[in-house]
Amino acid sequence: MSVESKKPREACCSKLKLFLASLAFVYFSKAFGGAYMKSSITQIERRFDIPSSLIGVIDGSFEMGNLLVIAFVSYFGAKLHRPRLIGIGCLIMAAGSFLIALPHFFQGPYKYETSVSHTKDVNSTESILPCLSNHSMTDAEETPDLEAITACEKATGSSMWIYVFLGNMLRGIGETPIMPLGVSYLDDFSREENTPFYLACIHTVGILGPMFGFMLGSFLAKIYVDIGSVDLDSITINHKDSRWVGAWWLGFIATGTVILLSSIPFWFLPKSLPKQGQEQSQSKSTELATVAEQENFLPEENQDHEEKEGPVTFKQLAKDFIPSLRRLFKNSIFSLMILTYLVAVNGFIGMITFKPKFLEQIYGQSASKTLLSQCNMGCSCSMKHWDPVCAYNGMTYASPCLAGCQTSTGTGKETVFHNCTCIGDMMTPGMNMSAVLGQCPRKSDCERIFKIYMALSVVGSFISACGGTPGYIVLLRSIQQDLKSLALGMQTLIVRTLGGIPPPIYFGALIDRTCLKWGTKQCGGRGACRLYDADAFRMTFMGLITGLYFLSNMLWGGLYLKIVKRQKKLALRNQAKENELEDNGAVNGHANISIAKNKEDVDRESTI
Repeated sequence: MSVESKKPREACCSKLKLFLASLAFVYFSKAFGGAYMKSSITQIERRFDIPSSLIGVIDGSFEMGNLLVIAFVSYFGAKLHRPRLIGIGCLIMAAGSFLIALPHFFQGPYKYETSVSHTKDVNSTESILPCLSNHSMTDAEETPDLEAITACEKATGSSMWIYVFLGNMLRGIGETPIMPLGVSYLDDFSREENTPFYLACIHTVGILGPMFGFMLGSFLAKIYVDIGSVDLDSITINHKDSRWVGAWWLGFIATGTVILLSSIPFWFLPKSLPKQGQEQSQSKSTELATVAEQENFLPEENQDHEEKEGPVTFKQLAKDFIPSLRRLFKNSIFSLMILTYLVAVNGFIGMITFKPKFLEQIYGQSASKTLLSQCNMGCSCSMKHWDPVCAYNGMTYASPCLAGCQTSTGTGKETVFHNCTCIGDMMTPGMNMSAVLGQCPRKSDCERIFKIYMALSVVGSFISACGGTPGYIVLLRSIQQDLKSLALGMQTLIVRTLGGIPPPIYFGALIDRTCLKWGTKQCGGRGACRLYDADAFRMTFMGLITGLYFLSNMLWGGLYLKIVKRQKKLALRNQAKENELEDNGAVNGHANISIAKNKEDVDRESTI
């Protein structure tokens, strides 16, 4: 008999652990895909020749997709089959990842701007004599008519970035049910004391996702975008050049496949489970234990609301939606946590979106010179061309012509330019006046500073992550049982609407203001930025992040003081109740009447 009684418990535990492992893998998969998307921002910007502000809109499309369905998924999804909804979300995320990679197969080979490889006549002397006093750039500088521009844009597929926008939006829609439905399902059927440990396990596995995502992004960024379809020996740039585009599309196929695999276990999980470690007869005591713990956070008027049992219709659910929202936002702890998360996520999203660009521009570029001077006045150089060359004095010039180079030897990546007059102006007479293709590398001290920066970033990330699980527990315990999924969904909705969509846009717009040299599209017009003012970029980027994180820390401090104050009030109230019972010898019924009479004299919200 005792053996049979243990079987349901073992089955329950095994299914709960299966759900835990599946949810952890989904967290890894979505973080893997999200981190790869962030690491590919620069590659996508260059491939479609678009500014950082538009890249911010594309990046924000993930939050836009989430915004479309989060409220309905969180509220109505809690009443439906939560594991299967998570599985459906994974399928949508995978489809979005594949859609992002689709433009690569529709576009032609990537053509980067260069004055060397764009010569149509093999006998032309333009690439051999970069600076020639009697040649003119007027033909190249002429602005084509509107019909020519339209035909060119149609041929080059300049609007293909819309596929990336829509694919990223699909990723946002598919990611919607994972957090609110997954965490609420886990919390509903696990012991209260086990929930923090389970959440820690999920986030620990999930945090590996960004690590692998950025590693994959770094690896594919060094592989040319058209690998397998072009002769790599004909490419005159390398992965350190600001015109280089890596094989960004391969990563989305890989991440989409991983997300697709993560959906499989959820199709075999039940709609509900018995409470972990509890027999059916003990379910009432478990519910009471949960309510007792939630009294530390819940307003008193909300403690009387209990989840109604029995089947409900869709009309009844819809009718109760607005009252449920009112109950939810009357909880001041929940509202203050939403505001705190909102500010912190603004800083985090802005940082994670443009951090790869920040590292590249601050720690990967050398001092440059995009200027006309006396040494190249007779060369009739185009200011639109971006074909950087590195001089032996460590200075990068925007093109061989602007460096005043007179002759060249070699072909492709091995091209060397000689007798560069502008280089001679900055060097001792008799020294090497040659330049090679590509931008100059940073000095050695930059690598040392970069390592310090990364070490500080790791320490900061560790300190920030320490508050993740406690924050989740406070959020879960501050709301009623029947509002749990709705609360998590509303948190995601608000934080991602105001904390996920705007930051990439206003960060990108402000970063564009620090651009020194804009690229030129094939069809004319301004393309992606090739070179930034490193000091202005640093001040803009770090200033925004520092300000937002400082404000969020102030709000966390206010939340902590509010919770401590509630704890003291609750302790005094409980002591008063005990003293009243001892003095009057009252029974439970009398105690309830006494509390009801004095309810208006105490704070409306319960305390910890």
